[in-house]
Amino acid sequence: GMGGMGMGAEQEAFMRKMEMEETLKTYNDTVYRCFGECVDSFRSKTLDGKEEACVRKCAEKFIKFSQRAQMRFAEKQQEMQQQMMQEMQQAR
Repeated sequence: GMGGMGMGAEQEAFMRKMEMEETLKTYNDTVYRCFGECVDSFRSKTLDGKEEACVRKCAEKFIKFSQRAQMRFAEKQQEMQQQMMQEMQQAR
């Protein structure tokens, strides 16, 4: 063997870091997009009720979408891992 266990932990940490970065990027994109869509006046420092409701609804929509995408990604990842395990067992 090539010490596959060490590789696994390292890979997992890398994947977690990538997921975190992806989540932050998605969040930032969402804030920018929703702010741009919903806020059209800068008369006051605070959002009015209509703007706030719009931003909240917009953000929820994108968060739901990204959660679904993450679930799909996790499912695919699991399938790939299972496939790799099978191939490794066959290679013995």
